[in-house]
Amino acid sequence: MADIILQIAVVLIFLSIVFGVLRLVIGKTAIDRVVAIDMLTVVTISLIALYAHISGRFVYLDVALVYGLLSFLAVLAIARFLERGP
Repeated sequence: MADIILQIAVVLIFLSIVFGVLRLVIGKTAIDRVVAIDMLTVVTISLIALYAHISGRFVYLDVALVYGLLSFLAVLAIARFLERGP
């Protein structure tokens, strides 16, 4: 039963990657692209957490946490840059 749930999680994660890349490519504004990149980082964090669970090496959760913090800071920096305008 647990294997089926993990397979479903992997499929959903990869579907969200596909939709995120589509949004990144067809985004009309810079804000759309930033949101798509932020969503892709969240999906990557969930992929890292899933890999940590499957492999049994929970040190990867620390990597996911640091990646999440850096992603948050990057989105804040981009938002401040876009707020100022050209």
